[in-house]
Amino acid sequence: MARFRQLAANDKGRDLAVGDIHGHFQRLQAALEQAAFDPEVDRLFSVGDLVDRGPASEEALNWLAQPWFHAVQGNHEALAISHYRGGRVDLDMYRAAGGGWFLDLPKPEQARFVEQFERLPVALEVETAHGLVGMLHADSPFADWAELRACLQTRDDPAVREVCQWSRRRLKSGDSQPIQGLRALLVGHTPVITHKVLGNVWHLDTGGWSSGFFSLLDIGTLTLINQ
Repeated sequence: MARFRQLAANDKGRDLAVGDIHGHFQRLQAALEQAAFDPEVDRLFSVGDLVDRGPASEEALNWLAQPWFHAVQGNHEALAISHYRGGRVDLDMYRAAGGGWFLDLPKPEQARFVEQFERLPVALEVETAHGLVGMLHADSPFADWAELRACLQTRDDPAVREVCQWSRRRLKSGDSQPIQGLRALLVGHTPVITHKVLGNVWHLDTGGWSSGFFSLLDIGTLTLINQ
């Protein structure tokens, strides 16, 4: 797995980002249609947690196979990997968090998902006309994006991965310190009623998988196009 990925600017169409999906791909598709998403020229970026909770987690593989869809690895993908690879996972917690569909799959089917989940980077960055936009699932353990990039490119640090995929500290503390080296950092993980920006960190999990809605952010302009 390449823990960090870099993508060039999209010179043909729009780049949109969305918060946690959690198996609600039909709802997401409806939001994309409303936004006039064109897969021929546009790209969609996910901040992770493609699966669990919703009714169609199995659809994740179909979406990951699309050339216009790019995602980082969320904590729910990490849970699936850890369980399959023999790591320590609280199975009651995992099932309560929506992982029952995965736990109940035969091993060969689990392997198909894990193979794809392991290919997802922990973080990625996209070039735009106005500067780099970064993405990861939860939060950055470093105040400077270059430090995180260097760390992920050179070593697999479990403590760094833990913050990137599980931390809720920034939202809980209201930390508005910006991440240096980025125009914006896009994250999910912690549900918010409406999008929240702390410094230059955009929290995009507005509960499209629950009773909320999917926030679609135009990465190039940093404007929400469905509110």
